[in-house]
Amino acid sequence: MKKTLFIFTVVVLMITAISQSVWAFSDTKNDPNADKISALQDQGIVLGSNDGTFKPKDKLTYAAGITIVVKGLGLNLNGKQFFKQPLATDYFTKANNQAWYSESFVIAGENNLDLPRDLDPAAVMSREQFAHLLFRGIMATGDYAFIEIFVDINDQSDIASAYMDSIQKLLIANIVKLDAKHNFYPKEAITRGEAAGWLFDAINFVKENKNNIPPVEEQPPFPLTDLAISVKAINADVNEVTVTAQAPNPGYGMRIASLLFDGDQAIINIEPTFPKKDMMYPQVVTQVKAVTYVSSAYKPVLGANSSSDEGSAGSGAIAAEPSEGISSADGSTIH
Repeated sequence: MKKTLFIFTVVVLMITAISQSVWAFSDTKNDPNADKISALQDQGIVLGSNDGTFKPKDKLTYAAGITIVVKGLGLNLNGKQFFKQPLATDYFTKANNQAWYSESFVIAGENNLDLPRDLDPAAVMSREQFAHLLFRGIMATGDYAFIEIFVDINDQSDIASAYMDSIQKLLIANIVKLDAKHNFYPKEAITRGEAAGWLFDAINFVKENKNNIPPVEEQPPFPLTDLAISVKAINADVNEVTVTAQAPNPGYGMRIASLLFDGDQAIINIEPTFPKKDMMYPQVVTQVKAVTYVSSAYKPVLGANSSSDEGSAGSGAIAAEPSEGISSADGSTIH
């Protein structure tokens, strides 16, 4: 009986070893990020081709880059409310709603990863673009503290200003590194292997620092009253929609939190911005407003998220004559 059990155990171990060697990527053994790629593979975060290869030297596309960041950092739609099923094309105009990456694109759009709406999923990402995406993904998981230093980068003049802070923070956190000459090569395409290495270190950074994030202070009750919306035609296709409200003092503000579409309605959700704690404000009731732009095909209404329990969400709805047009969800804020 013991001999039979021993043989059975040996067979199981052999099968396990064979399975691991079969399922491991066949082309990452000599890659500097081989162990990290293998770990991400074990977690189901990165996938290879049907031929069992990962192609670590290939250039990373937006479709693959967004997908691994969303999966690797555990981003999701928890706590989000939708009036209709969100589609990838709601956030990225060139996306395919039936493509393998579509769910990740929806999650990326809802988590505000600061990606261009007209990005091409098949386009190659540069090192600075992926660094910015990765940093925004990290910050979507929590608010982390970084040492206030500036890392000297030899080719920093080549880095787009919009990406500099993200790259600096990743360097400070030791998630990305410069080469021996202190160059970052921001415009070069990032490879799949290198992106996997950065992502692995980003995941570990989040795990190690997640518990160090200070608890979020509870926000005071919804401070805005008398919400109303008004519409002004910009042209035959687009309306300027202004949401106004009364605030307790000039320290408060208001911004467009989301713009959703349901049938012929454009549902506008707003949220207040709160006074700075170290400032003093006169206790004078002040009007605040926020502006966005909506296709004239839709009737703007205030969403349920735009008022307190005592508020009158939707009561300020203003009808607009339907006409075919475009819409924009990135409304600007005016205090």
